[in-house]
Amino acid sequence: MGMSTSGGGGNRAPLADINVTPMVDVMLVLLIIFMVTAPMLTTGVDVDLPNADAPQMPIEEDLPLVTVQAVPQEERTPGGPTSRLFYFEDEVTLEQLEQLLTTDERVTEESQVFVQADEMVPYGEVVRVLALVRRLGIEKLGLVTDPLSSTNETGATDATGETEPAPAEAPE
Repeated sequence: MGMSTSGGGGNRAPLADINVTPMVDVMLVLLIIFMVTAPMLTTGVDVDLPNADAPQMPIEEDLPLVTVQAVPQEERTPGGPTSRLFYFEDEVTLEQLEQLLTTDERVTEESQVFVQADEMVPYGEVVRVLALVRRLGIEKLGLVTDPLSSTNETGATDATGETEPAPAEAPE
């Protein structure tokens, strides 16, 4: 009446291969999670600003121009607006601007808008306009500025706003 205690696999070698299928599954899930969340992590407005010594770019008259103009101090009322919004020369509200930008053929064809703001306009009001343009999916956004006041004959200034010396003319 003896019992066999061999365990049924005494002459089998241990399995040394690693099953990689669960590891691949986990890696694919992590890849999908990163691919879904990565676009949500970008915030802000992407703008390529020119250098201070960039040449002046002419703006065509028919390109869409949004202007944020400060209300003069003497015209302001307590609790009233601090700026006015214009699309070309017409005064509009932010809601009207959204409608105009979505229906104007010039915007839909070129997907380009230029924004200029008065120096005295609060930053938050300019950001609202920039966010609207971005939300509407307009790809090209130009910020219109005046040239720096400290320019020399060539119009060149360095990063500190100091005027660079004009290049010496070569003797002929």
